[in-house]
Amino acid sequence: MYYIDPHIHMVSRTTDDYETLAKMGCVALSEPAFWAGFDRGTVHGFRDYFRQLTEVEPRRAAQYGIQHYTWLCINAKEAENVALSREVIAMIPEFLDRPNVLGIGEIGLNKNTKNEATVFLEHVELAVQHQQQILIHTPHLEDKYQGTRMILDMLCDDSRIDRSRVLVDHVEEHTIRYVLDEGFWAGMTLYPITKCTPQRAADMIEQYGPERLMVNSAGDWGPSKPTAVPDLILEMRRRGHRESLIRRVVYENPLTFFRQSGRFQFTPPGVAEEAAMSEKS
Repeated sequence: MYYIDPHIHMVSRTTDDYETLAKMGCVALSEPAFWAGFDRGTVHGFRDYFRQLTEVEPRRAAQYGIQHYTWLCINAKEAENVALSREVIAMIPEFLDRPNVLGIGEIGLNKNTKNEATVFLEHVELAVQHQQQILIHTPHLEDKYQGTRMILDMLCDDSRIDRSRVLVDHVEEHTIRYVLDEGFWAGMTLYPITKCTPQRAADMIEQYGPERLMVNSAGDWGPSKPTAVPDLILEMRRRGHRESLIRRVVYENPLTFFRQSGRFQFTPPGVAEEAAMSEKS
């Protein structure tokens, strides 16, 4: 089964991981801007990082038939430095017309601080002004519920935001209902230790249905598994779910959400070959 990983940090993965993803059926992915494993000190470091996301990673992915898309921001882990954050936010428009940029993300909260909230709202303003989609990071572990509520309150207070163009990621059992009830898309991140296992994700799909729901691997610097989405596919099959339901969650839902961006020029596998054969005949 073909699938799309809506949130995976390929800058932290080896090229062998691209090959493995392709073999497992991954045909496209989106990579939100994230922490680099250390706090960057200048706007120039972020400019080089954005070049990596918009120039280098698409070429690495294309070698294995995977279409690479990205999102741009300064992540919440570095948002305590408000002065640097504002320099980065002011620089982001330089990259918004790149062909693989889908929007602003992953923005959100880390420790639910005032500075993080300030930088979050300034990112939202940037997205609104440039009519960009938004990808949201919700905090880890004990900060998740409060942080998710803070994020939803800030988003819902802005009537300009089209909630169908916002993905709130890293939801868990105690936050998913609030995200869906407010009309946002929800993402479940499949981690081997924290966040969500394939079994818990399958439980939530069974409880809430597939509407506005996606799954991803994140695949970042910590303990993570880039092939976590296929693990969910296997878990859903083990439980006897229809292939059409599984395909909707891992393939059709990401297509529906990402196609709201004019830069998501995704070509489904086989379409180009069929068109070429039709021309020959």
